[in-house]
Amino acid sequence: MSTKKVNVAIIGLGFGAEFIPIYQKHPNANLIAVCQRNETKLNELADTFNIEKRYTSYEELLKDPDIDAVHINTPIPNHGEQSIKALKAGKHVACTVPMATSVEECEEIVRLTQETGLTYMMMETVVYAREFLFMKELYENGELGKVQFLKASHQQDMDGWPNYWPGLPPMHYATHCVGPVLALTKGEAEYVSCFGSGTIREELIKEYNSPYAVETTHIKFKDSDLSAQVYRSLFDVARQYRESFEVYGSKKSVEWPLIEGKPLVVHTAKKPEPEIPEEVESPDYAKLLPKEIQHFTTQGVYDSDENEHLSFTQGAGHGGSHPHLVHEFVEALVEGRAPYPNAKQSANITCVGILAHESAQKGGEIIKLPEFTFS
Repeated sequence: MSTKKVNVAIIGLGFGAEFIPIYQKHPNANLIAVCQRNETKLNELADTFNIEKRYTSYEELLKDPDIDAVHINTPIPNHGEQSIKALKAGKHVACTVPMATSVEECEEIVRLTQETGLTYMMMETVVYAREFLFMKELYENGELGKVQFLKASHQQDMDGWPNYWPGLPPMHYATHCVGPVLALTKGEAEYVSCFGSGTIREELIKEYNSPYAVETTHIKFKDSDLSAQVYRSLFDVARQYRESFEVYGSKKSVEWPLIEGKPLVVHTAKKPEPEIPEEVESPDYAKLLPKEIQHFTTQGVYDSDENEHLSFTQGAGHGGSHPHLVHEFVEALVEGRAPYPNAKQSANITCVGILAHESAQKGGEIIKLPEFTFS
């Protein structure tokens, strides 16, 4: 393994604090700075983890010549703008999902990476979760046979979440279900069609002028016979939290359990009918990581009751994905290669959701993904 080190700064220390010890223990990373507007909380966390450089101003942090890369964990509306600022300041960028809230911001991020040669990676948890890695292994080993169809969902009750969440159109935060259906075969979405269904309460509708309780999108893959279906709900739908991903192949198919914590179901073709389905516990893929960070697939900063972060507890720990995300980003920088998903792939995934909501508003009209999202 290379001995090269990447100097990283984490921006946003709510959910972002999960990543502090992972970067600190990764053999190719130096976590040299953290940034949060609340100075008291900033100092508390920085003291806990012995981090010397502390910023309450993102703009000031970007002026620091020692920082090679930033990992952005701020609220959704800030992602596009802050990624653009970082790239303009000469920093590599890892950013939590989604990439941005507009097609224009996605395009600007892609343009800047092409212009500067800097690296951008959207930190999509599902495509590094153990369940996805299990299906990916089956796919790469040929056990699925020909992939025929993909399906994913993300259903969550967002009542009680802060500021920008109430009334958010479901597809505006769709990367957790769009990401895996595209990532399995490294496919790209060519066009989408989406229908809205049901109606959320009146006080929520007015926030974004979006009435839909559920949005369901069909994705047509580019240069492929594949299509996928994803569906999403945020308010006024009775459902336990679920980020599901399912793949249907000619030899084997894998379905997500209906209840959180139950095993996956693997269907094998041409067996006697009662023997086709088999419940399978997804293995953990810590073996893919440097030994220093392997234990983070099953534990994190927020394991103690008083520190649990809502996205982590509702999301079932994000499938052990956090150390895999850090490793992919850091190793891409060390090796001088593109991470998955890179800027174009992240834009393709994110723009599916943005344009799907637009399609729903137009009665399911087919909308093509922009050219800049294609590799």
